Amino acid sequence: MTDHRPVDTWLTDMDGVLVHEEDAIPGASDFIEALKASGKRFLVLTNNSIFTPRDLRARLLASGIDVPEKAIWTSALATAQFLADQRPGGTAYVVGEAGILTALHDVGYVMTDRNPDYVVLGETRTYSFESITRAIRLIDKGARFIATNPDPSGPSPAGLLPATGSVAALISTATGRQPYYIGKPNPLMMRSALNRLDAHSETTIMVGDRMDTDIISGLEAGLRSVLVLTGSTSRGQIEHFPYRPTRVVDSVADLVRFVGHEPGGAE
Repeated sequence: MTDHRPVDTWLTDMDGVLVHEEDAIPGASDFIEALKASGKRFLVLTNNSIFTPRDLRARLLASGIDVPEKAIWTSALATAQFLADQRPGGTAYVVGEAGILTALHDVGYVMTDRNPDYVVLGETRTYSFESITRAIRLIDKGARFIATNPDPSGPSPAGLLPATGSVAALISTATGRQPYYIGKPNPLMMRSALNRLDAHSETTIMVGDRMDTDIISGLEAGLRSVLVLTGSTSRGQIEHFPYRPTRVVDSVADLVRFVGHEPGGAE
């Protein structure tokens, strides 16, 4: 990196950066411990809206990575914050799991299928024809359409699973209405994380494994970015994109020595 402004905040993706499924990526625990020891602010960001931060902390801890619950920021939390800012005390019909339901409840939202202000689509492993049909009908009657994230698919030990973006496409085809996506690559996800930490984009680094979500959302939010090659993007694929990360490293293990030791963090 050529930018030598001090780095006081780190944002990092989870899947593909810290873990693969239930297994820690080598160096991930050392990276998190270095962040904690440095005293720098940091958040682990994920588009996963199924789980609460407490659930995700337990998942990471089981893999050997100790991330405080308060240092986990999900698309569900960002969605709840956005709706609370837009329409405080509103109502929503939710297709999703505990992550989004808990987040909306915590900001004062009421869940209902009677003329809700919003239909909120999140990640779930139990999409039902009945719930999707109800969402379609409510949107057709005027409910605003929100989705936690645009990911079309997600990983599982058995192979790809349809994710929020795929189900959103189904609903959009039926209604002619496009959702507003809150999670990455919407830079709103980054801005909400920065607001949570009372941090500034000029002194923040985003670490991710996907050019089309992590890196572009960091770029559009004004952050420096580091692409790790332990996830979805290979070194050869970088040239296919019209934008570049600030730095490319093999894994977060390569970042441990930079945390807290150089003016620009990951130069």
